[in-house]
Amino acid sequence: MPLLEVQSINVLYGNIHILRDVSLTINDGEIVGLIGANGAGKTTLLKAISGFAEISSGSVKFRDTYVGNQPTHLILRKGIVHVMEGRRLFPHMTVEDNLELGAYSDRGRLKKTQNMEMVYDLFPILAERRFQLAKTFSGGEQQMLAIARGLMANPEILMLDEPSQGLSPVLCKNIYSRLVEINRQGITMLLVEQDVQKSLSLSVRGYVLENGEIILEGKAKDLLENAHLRKAYLGL
Repeated sequence: MPLLEVQSINVLYGNIHILRDVSLTINDGEIVGLIGANGAGKTTLLKAISGFAEISSGSVKFRDTYVGNQPTHLILRKGIVHVMEGRRLFPHMTVEDNLELGAYSDRGRLKKTQNMEMVYDLFPILAERRFQLAKTFSGGEQQMLAIARGLMANPEILMLDEPSQGLSPVLCKNIYSRLVEINRQGITMLLVEQDVQKSLSLSVRGYVLENGEIILEGKAKDLLENAHLRKAYLGL
C-alpha cells in the first residue's frame, strides 16, 4: 500500500481548471520528484494534498485514511508536512522560536526534544545562531530554517516546494545533501523543483506536470533519458 495516493483529483480556481485528473503515488521511504514549468500546477498540487486548496473531485489517501479537503491542521497531525515556496518564516522571531512553533501540534510535541537535536545536527549554523532573528539570515540560511521548522512537526512525509529557489550552486548542493540525510532518517519526500536535473538525480521516481496534467511518470533515471523531457526542460 502506498504511503500517499492521489487519485484523479481536479482543482479549480473560479472558472480556471488548474489540475485535471491528477494521480500519483508515493511509497514509504521514497523521494519522488514533481517537475514542470511555471504555472503547470505543481504548487497547487501540494496545496491540495496539504489542505490549502479545495479539491473539486478525486481523492487523497494517506495510509488507510482519506484526507482530501480535511482541515489543514488535521492533515498536519497525520504526518503530512508542507514546506512552502518562499520560506514563510516569522522574520521578527528567533531561530529557536520559529522551530518551537514548528512543533506546536500534538504530533510535533511528542518528539520536540529529539527533533530539535536532529535539526541542530543537520544544520549546525542554526544551533550557533539559535537566538538570532530569522530576518537577519541569508536566503540559504532561511531555507535551512524553513526545512528545519517542517521537521519539527515530526513528518512522515515532507513536501518541499522549490527548496533551492534563488540559492547559489554551493548553497543548493548544501541543501540537497541535507535532504539526502533527512531521507536516510526515514522521512519520505515529495520534492517540487524547477531544476530538473538536480531533482531527478535526487529522486527515485518522478512525475512531469504540464498544464495541470501528468504527462510522464517513471523511474527518475528513465525520465532523465526521455526525449521530450530532455528537449523541453534540459534544452538537449
